Amino acid sequence: MALTCTLHRSAPARRYSSFMVFHSSGTPGVTSSSSSPPKTSEPLAPDLRGFGDTDAPPSPSSYTFLHFIGDLIGLLDHLGLEKVFLVGHDWGAMIAWYFCLFRPDRVKALVNLSVYYIKRHPSISFVDGFRAVAGDNFYICQFQEAGVAEADFGRVDTATMMKKFMGMRDPEAPLIFTKEKGFSSMETPDPLPCWLTEEDIDFFATKFSKTGFTGGFNYYRALNLSWELTAAWNGSKIEVPVKFIVGDLDLVYHFPGAKQYIHGGEFKKDVPFLEEVVVIKDAAHFIHQEKPHQINSLIYHFINKFSTSTSPA
Repeated sequence: MALTCTLHRSAPARRYSSFMVFHSSGTPGVTSSSSSPPKTSEPLAPDLRGFGDTDAPPSPSSYTFLHFIGDLIGLLDHLGLEKVFLVGHDWGAMIAWYFCLFRPDRVKALVNLSVYYIKRHPSISFVDGFRAVAGDNFYICQFQEAGVAEADFGRVDTATMMKKFMGMRDPEAPLIFTKEKGFSSMETPDPLPCWLTEEDIDFFATKFSKTGFTGGFNYYRALNLSWELTAAWNGSKIEVPVKFIVGDLDLVYHFPGAKQYIHGGEFKKDVPFLEEVVVIKDAAHFIHQEKPHQINSLIYHFINKFSTSTSPA
């Protein structure tokens, strides 16, 4: 089935390096900040399937890692781009990791934000792994049943839900809710954090009001199918140059075992060309919006090193 994909780009296509930004909210993400991207690069920010103005297939089986990477390889081929720099955040980071795992030949280097590499366990599926650590009430586990999360999110208007989601700042508050209490029971920040405006919320709310949240939930509902389909890559490593950036208040950074994995040596074993881990003080999950100048500077100085070189892979 053909998929119509929306691509955000900041300049006409030219013969210079491009970097592709993956962000799961359907917005340009990093490139929307007030800092300028590298002058020798063209930022490309596709709306991933299920988000923004790109098609949102109804079936969870259409949201596996293989579908995502297939979409993006097709986009690169359409644009005539052989290799690109990648920048990912949240689900975009997850997809970027597996893009590099499947097709390192199409990647110059990677900058990932927030979500570290979650490798495939040989015998425990992704969802079962989260359940073993955080229990049945962990949000990823609760998202598995069709209709339940949609009903929960429908208890409040879309703009309010976006405020709740984007305003989370407590790193010690895991996303664990009973079905009765639900995600919608989270506190609504008042006022909004300084980096988030009512105009931002209106933009996000308009996009999600158009498509609904099911496309986003389907990312989680396809996790176990992705696990089944990626058995051939079990034990494989990410073999492209990588910089990883995370905020010290990010819930992902405070997930049980995350800090030990990131700083204890396992991350480097799984990502042998990991060049640097940057932990930014007083930044939570939406780090690229909280600290746009700092993030763009880190991206620029990293990818600039490889603009005329090739990947070690």
